[in-house]
Amino acid sequence: MQIKLNVKSQTSICCTPSPEPATSCCEPTVQTKNETSFQLNKQYPVAILGAGPVGLAAAAHLALAGESFIVLEKGAEVADNIKTWQHVRLFSPWQYNVDKAAKQLLLEAGWEMPQEDRLPTGQEIREAYLQPLANVPEIKPFISLNTTVFGISKKNHDKMKSARRNEAPFVIYTEQNGETKQIIASTVIDATGTWASPNPVHADSVWTSAEQKLAHKIFYGIPNVDSLKERYTGKRIAVIGGGHSAINTILELDKLEDVEITWILRKKRVEDAYGGEEKDALAARGELGSRIHALVDERKVKAFTPFYIEELSQTSDGIIIKGEGPDGEQQLPAVDEIIANTGSRPDFSFLKEIRLSIDAAVESVEALAPLIDPNEHSCGTVRPHGELELRHPENGFYVVGMKSYGRAPTFLMATGYEQVRSIVAYLTGDLEAARKVELDLPKTGVCSLDLSSNNNKTNCC
Repeated sequence: MQIKLNVKSQTSICCTPSPEPATSCCEPTVQTKNETSFQLNKQYPVAILGAGPVGLAAAAHLALAGESFIVLEKGAEVADNIKTWQHVRLFSPWQYNVDKAAKQLLLEAGWEMPQEDRLPTGQEIREAYLQPLANVPEIKPFISLNTTVFGISKKNHDKMKSARRNEAPFVIYTEQNGETKQIIASTVIDATGTWASPNPVHADSVWTSAEQKLAHKIFYGIPNVDSLKERYTGKRIAVIGGGHSAINTILELDKLEDVEITWILRKKRVEDAYGGEEKDALAARGELGSRIHALVDERKVKAFTPFYIEELSQTSDGIIIKGEGPDGEQQLPAVDEIIANTGSRPDFSFLKEIRLSIDAAVESVEALAPLIDPNEHSCGTVRPHGELELRHPENGFYVVGMKSYGRAPTFLMATGYEQVRSIVAYLTGDLEAARKVELDLPKTGVCSLDLSSNNNKTNCC
């Protein structure tokens, strides 16, 4: 089943948990605004930070609109961060992973769309979609690789200066091959994501010197065990995290021989990590839950939950993990390696001279926080939102994609594609298209619009 959400705009919405499945939540509130269109300074290009799926989608929309742009990518290749998880298969099929504007450019260049109902790996997303997209003639000349952005400001304005601030272009400070350059831009779209900024393992989410000293023994993310067999075979390994990344990691480790797996979660019960299993509308995701359930039942994985890590230390017997368990202070059996799947956080360090509106808790764009805050939602929430909700006090500056969600783990690529479509429509003066936000998504366990009813109310898992 597909769901199409079509609203002009919406105010902050909170979908509260309920003991009953498919419980009605609050409806989106249409918000109208009398405003003039944005005046894009065509003297300078739009700067897109990051050449991942959402950054390249923004480039595709700008290319089709005939606007000048530049894409600044820190890595040596487009979608460089995906290489770290390219062995992982996505839950969503190709149909929901390709941006519409990108698809149009690719088809015009002779590209063939992969089978829409097949589940791609990260590597296939890179090689069969993003790399060909980066090579279309409308985009390729405007991508700058190996380019690190270390600062952004308004020209001749520090953060405190307000006079004529909106009229000043952005100045982007970059480093490429050891050389510092300044790039002038009319607008900035930050699509740098959060993957390169993992959270620490400490329950208080603080980076300690002990964890930093053990960096050579800690892998942040989902390791490709096929290329790391020597590192993990025959080892005692602690996997930290209660989400699907941790489950994927454990299933990867289960391929190896003589591996002792300790699973550390903060959930009240290990069963809470299994999800819907066979009831999950995304079959691939449900299968993960069923497989990890079986491994725990077969005692191939020893789960400790709830467990809150408070201390790491290296001893002659291995890494000792201490923390608070159900019965108070506890020390877990020694391990040789740690794999952390504790989420990630946005990096705002290079945006200190930009006026931002960031939620104090979620670290998302402030207007999105009530929609996605895990403290208020029992499931991943997907709601339509566009340029209006993504605005910051700094006129012409946007954070999109995974970074717009801050620390919330519920982002979908399709959401990012709709974000940049709406922003580009606004930048090019099409207010109606900017406000008409549509999301075409599969029916999953997340909040979705029930089109079968007459009241069109939103339902939660």
